[in-house]
Amino acid sequence: MQYRRLSHSSLNVSQICLGTMTWGAQNTQAQAFEQLDYAIGAGINFIDTAEMYPVPPEAETQGETERILGNYLKQRGNRDNLIIATKVAAPGGKSDYIRPNMALDWRNIHAAVDASLERLQLETIDLYQIHWPDRNTNFFGELGYQQQDEHEKQTPIIDTLEALASLVKSGKIRYIGISNETPWGFMEYLRLAEKHDLPKIVSVQTPYNLLNRSYEVGMAEISHREEVPLLAYSPLAFGALSGKYLNDQWPEGARMTLFKRFARYTGTQMALEATQAYVELAREFNLSPAEMALAFVNSRKFVASNIIGATNLEQLKENIDSIHCAISPELQLRLDELALLYRFPCP
Repeated sequence: MQYRRLSHSSLNVSQICLGTMTWGAQNTQAQAFEQLDYAIGAGINFIDTAEMYPVPPEAETQGETERILGNYLKQRGNRDNLIIATKVAAPGGKSDYIRPNMALDWRNIHAAVDASLERLQLETIDLYQIHWPDRNTNFFGELGYQQQDEHEKQTPIIDTLEALASLVKSGKIRYIGISNETPWGFMEYLRLAEKHDLPKIVSVQTPYNLLNRSYEVGMAEISHREEVPLLAYSPLAFGALSGKYLNDQWPEGARMTLFKRFARYTGTQMALEATQAYVELAREFNLSPAEMALAFVNSRKFVASNIIGATNLEQLKENIDSIHCAISPELQLRLDELALLYRFPCP
């Protein structure tokens, strides 16, 4: 396993991060413990969760993923060897069951951190992230930005930053990050932190995979020049890049079989054609489709850690083994050719 330091922090995170959003829904606590034991044994030191997990989010299961992780840390006694990241939910969708009058303001962020610390059975969270923006903008694959009037309801980013700064000062969180942001939001967090001498974000988490390389357009340059790397999630496009959903196959127990709402990577003809092309390319180079897709994300200079998720140990082992796969110049050329042919099939 290789490790990469998040600039502007003391965090040295493993190249592979263990995602957790299936724990408490598709996976039991016992299965989560099994995943954690294997992942940590393979050198992973970075675990990512969120207050609204598991996914799909439900009021009845909200927070269960953090509780499972907290139980593991208490039982194994290995917290000091790990970097724990979690997220605060923002308004939108049906998230108001988490707290009434949701917002990314002082009251909500302080309440969220205290609740997460209790579930995780921790005194400090290493990386605390804003799960998605608290304003009208595009995230989670939305297109077609629509300008709102001046009375749009939102929490100013400066208010969010000040709330986070107070939690850093109190020792409840060490570093802060953002997730599912736009280039404007990314730069605004950086600008306001510098202007007001507030903590600088040390990471940005957003989807990045062979079907969705939109991060390269407006965000990757910011990552490079501001030294704020990407924590890439959905590197397998909800499992689509493994090829298991091609030819109208819906494997029993698979995420998109169980939860049809996750149609982002299977819902269009271009997505299916692009996936088929990447699967065939992997096989031409004697790689598994999943291995190639993960190795591609691992190889990007602006990526600090690749957040993988699995529902069984076989998947987990294959995902972690991607660190041993190198993208050759010839394969990279072919990947770029396909990216030109299928331009952003799943933004």
